[in-house]
Amino acid sequence: MLRFKELYTKEILPALQNEFKYKTIMQVPRLQKIVLSMGVGDAVADSKAMTEAVEEMKLIAGQKPVVTTAKKSISAFKLRAGMSIGCKVTLRKDRMYDFLERLVMIALPRTRDFRGFSEKSFDGKGNFNLGIKEHIVFPEINYDKISKIKGLNVTIVTSASKNEEARRLLEGFHFPFN
Repeated sequence: MLRFKELYTKEILPALQNEFKYKTIMQVPRLQKIVLSMGVGDAVADSKAMTEAVEEMKLIAGQKPVVTTAKKSISAFKLRAGMSIGCKVTLRKDRMYDFLERLVMIALPRTRDFRGFSEKSFDGKGNFNLGIKEHIVFPEINYDKISKIKGLNVTIVTSASKNEEARRLLEGFHFPFN
C-alpha cells in the first residue's frame, strides 16, 4: 500500500472525523483527483515543443497526457482553432497518491524561494490550485535533455464542501501553507 494512502486511512481520516464531528467516515473529505496541465505557447511556431511537453508530462505523471487544442482563432497570437496548445493529465486512485507524495516530499523542497502556499488558492468549494514555475523540480526530468523550462498547473480536487475542511485534509498530507 502507498504511504500517503495509508497515512490517509490510518491518521487523517480519524482525525478529521473527530475534528469536524462527522457521523460516518463517508462524510470525511477525501481526494478525488489531481489534474496536471501544461500550456505550451511555443507549439504554435514549433510542433517539436509539443512532443517534448507530452513526453515530459508523461514522465512526471506516469501516464500519457491528452493534448489540448485551441477553441478559437486569435490572429494576434497567430493561433488557429484546432491547433495544439497544451496537454493535461487526470490522476486518480494510486497514481494520485503517488504523485502527491512526490510533489510534497521531493518537488516542493527543491523549489527555489518557496515559502509555502497561500490560502487564497482555494476556490471556495474545497479545491486547491497551485502553479509550479519550473517543471525541472521533479526528479524524473533530466535537466540536460530539455530545451526549455515550462510551468505546470496542479489542481487538487477534494470532496470537501468548505475550504477549511480541504485545508485540514491537505495539512494532513504535510502540505506547506504559509
